[in-house]
Amino acid sequence: MTIKSTSLNDKPRSPLGLSRRQLLQSAPLLALAPRALAQNATPVAVRKIHSFDIKVRNVERSVGFYQDLFGSPIQDRKGPSVVLRVGEGPQFFSISPAASEAEIGFSHIGLSVEDFDADTVQQQLVAFGIEPGAVPEADESGLALAARSWIENRSGTRELFFADAEAVVYHLTSGTHCGGRGLLGAACSRVEEAPGPGLFELIDFSHFTNFMANRDRANTFYTTAFGKTFQAYQGPGSPVIGVGDGLQFLMYVGGSETAEPSAPGRIDHVCFSVTNFDVDAILASLTDYGLVAREDPANTGPLMHWISMRMPNRGGAEGGTPELYFTDPDGIRIQLQDPGYCGGTGYLGDSCPPLA
Repeated sequence: MTIKSTSLNDKPRSPLGLSRRQLLQSAPLLALAPRALAQNATPVAVRKIHSFDIKVRNVERSVGFYQDLFGSPIQDRKGPSVVLRVGEGPQFFSISPAASEAEIGFSHIGLSVEDFDADTVQQQLVAFGIEPGAVPEADESGLALAARSWIENRSGTRELFFADAEAVVYHLTSGTHCGGRGLLGAACSRVEEAPGPGLFELIDFSHFTNFMANRDRANTFYTTAFGKTFQAYQGPGSPVIGVGDGLQFLMYVGGSETAEPSAPGRIDHVCFSVTNFDVDAILASLTDYGLVAREDPANTGPLMHWISMRMPNRGGAEGGTPELYFTDPDGIRIQLQDPGYCGGTGYLGDSCPPLA
């Protein structure tokens, strides 16, 4: 991230007249913000899951791993970060060097917004309890970022980020953003083809699952701030928030604590949709590549694969809906599913009620 020095006291105040620190200390206000502040507000017009970034120990190793699996071209480079295309693009994921062991994992989720303008969207977020602030300092992370938005200027591209009440970070962009240059980051002219076709053909993103201390607050915030509805249920207390295309979704699981969290929320995994989704064939390919079957769920390490059968009590099919996972060289979790997977029932998880 770009580093910019500023004082916390210089940050704008929220519509409630509270500083960011006061908002963080006030769980009831944060919990009520979507209802109390947003009755007449315009939701952010999120359209698709568009990107993500992971922090890794060795960028070159991870790029090789993902290109071997997915055949993803390098769509652009941003300093030490490498941008890999997803499907036909411009959606992507970037691989960046971790500054410490604590940084390894997902750093943010990227969402595309209709008619995106960074300043307009940043002001929209104010009505939902997210106040504009400074670009994070080098030593500032975790819950210190909660309920803040900021704009980074990267070689003329204005990048809008925000952190929710539990400091899960999102990058809001134009649907044309490719990780490149220009005002909207839509200029990617240095594409580097992958060495080979890859083991699996990526179609698009499917979903993200995030672990929260207060999943109910997160569900309330995102349905309100993005104007979305629940697309399916993976158990009585586990709805999934449809992004809008009837397939992609965001899921928030975990506790229902009303007190302020003691640690940030966590992006647990991303799911890609792939062609020819066949559980046995995919597991065989992963095994041939060198991954091993996970034997103990409490001991998940790098380069493992496993199947979780989602049963009817969690919204799955009779006999189970197979959900296929693996870990990369840093232990980052990835899920693969059929292109029709919507988080619903049926063997392929592709049966969801029609969106209103």
